[in-house]
Amino acid sequence: MQAQSPSQDAHTAQLMEQILYEVKRVVVGQDRFLERVMVAILAQGHLLVEGVPGLAKTLTVKTLANTIQGNFKRIQFTPDLVPADLVGTRIYNQKTGDFSTSLGPVFTNLLLADEINRAPAKVQSALLEVMQERQVTIAGETHKVPEPFLVMATQNPIETEGTYPLPEAQVDRFMMKVLVDYPSDEEEFVIVQRVIGPAVAVSSVATTEQLAELQRECRRVYVDPSLIQYAVRLVSATRTPEKHGLKELERFITFGASPRATINLTEGARALAMLRGRTYALPEDMTDLVPDVLRHRLVLSYEALSEGLDADTVVAKIMAKVPAPARPLEHEKLVA
Repeated sequence: MQAQSPSQDAHTAQLMEQILYEVKRVVVGQDRFLERVMVAILAQGHLLVEGVPGLAKTLTVKTLANTIQGNFKRIQFTPDLVPADLVGTRIYNQKTGDFSTSLGPVFTNLLLADEINRAPAKVQSALLEVMQERQVTIAGETHKVPEPFLVMATQNPIETEGTYPLPEAQVDRFMMKVLVDYPSDEEEFVIVQRVIGPAVAVSSVATTEQLAELQRECRRVYVDPSLIQYAVRLVSATRTPEKHGLKELERFITFGASPRATINLTEGARALAMLRGRTYALPEDMTDLVPDVLRHRLVLSYEALSEGLDADTVVAKIMAKVPAPARPLEHEKLVA
């Protein structure tokens, strides 16, 4: 691991603090959700967000885009969308007789895919392909999306009529699935005060180049091998629970998590450690993210659903059985 100077560490922490401060001037509460958005950006992952309308999902991402001088676009997914509406298409010019390429709204830094489960499978696949490849091919020409690139897709948990559920293989491409809940009474009071008061102007505190540098710094955060082994054991327990003393869970899980979950747990722990001002990950950085990384990757059996079990309950049982490692001694050497 490449060591950073104290001045570099201080500058990184200050920049992260400024970004969060600016967003919180507009967005009330939702600290956990905002933290997950920042983790996804630093770890170069994507978010699947589930929450009822009106919980500041759009506002959070739009405000964040303004603070980093990035582009923000929002697509409202509907059943009549076609892939070209997302990625772009070739347009024929009658005057010149030439074709020109018109790039779609996926060419942005922060993309909000609102109600992704309202669009048909072809459109979902087109978006998920861009998320994975970070490029689009139109008529044989490859176009790369800008860096940094974050997709935040939302799902409404209430309405299921006229929706197309995301296939498990495609959901796996999201780094985390975050559940956004209602604000507390105190937070809601402040929300109303801010909405009826004068508009808050958000300052740009970072450039997309600085954010790209933060992403590179995140890759240098130290993760102890014992933490990676912990991630492997957790994910393994979702596939073969009986090997980890969880035989009672075997009948509740049809399919466990893929190796992407192990990678995302490790990358997420790095990013969360960096957000918390450290150049090394601790066990709590990983344990805090386990439910968000695993909940959408477990395919539960009908037996689990009939007994009222959800993915979070199963993940909690696994976490209770698979112990997190003690704080590795390596950290003392790194900070000494």
